[in-house]
Amino acid sequence: MELPPDYAPDNGTIPAPAREIQMKTVHRRARAGRPATGRDLPATTRMPATLMAKVEAWATANDATRSAAIRRLLELGLTVRVKPTQLNATRAKELAANVIDNLADGAASADDRASRKSRLLKGPEEFREARVDRPKAKK
Repeated sequence: MELPPDYAPDNGTIPAPAREIQMKTVHRRARAGRPATGRDLPATTRMPATLMAKVEAWATANDATRSAAIRRLLELGLTVRVKPTQLNATRAKELAANVIDNLADGAASADDRASRKSRLLKGPEEFREARVDRPKAKK
């Protein structure tokens, strides 16, 4: 390729001859495997076989896939609220009952021990009346 007679590059070099570039459309081949079903990140977990069987049973009963069942069960589990005060109160009562049983007078009759334990678990009458978090006792 010859340069035009009036061409004079500024830096004194001669440009390389231009090549003819042919543009062609490249079709991407489909990727092997199952197509992506969503844009969310995958999460992997391990479950005991008994738990997986329960999830499968729930999925079958609710006409859902295993993945959909796990997602739905997680959503349900995260929205349910358990009153922690109720659980804490029950646990505290159990612990107090165990301590009272260990400290009980062995010489007292079973009825006396049960009566004393009941009074200790309920607390003094003065405090029972002052509690604002509990309904008033019926007389």
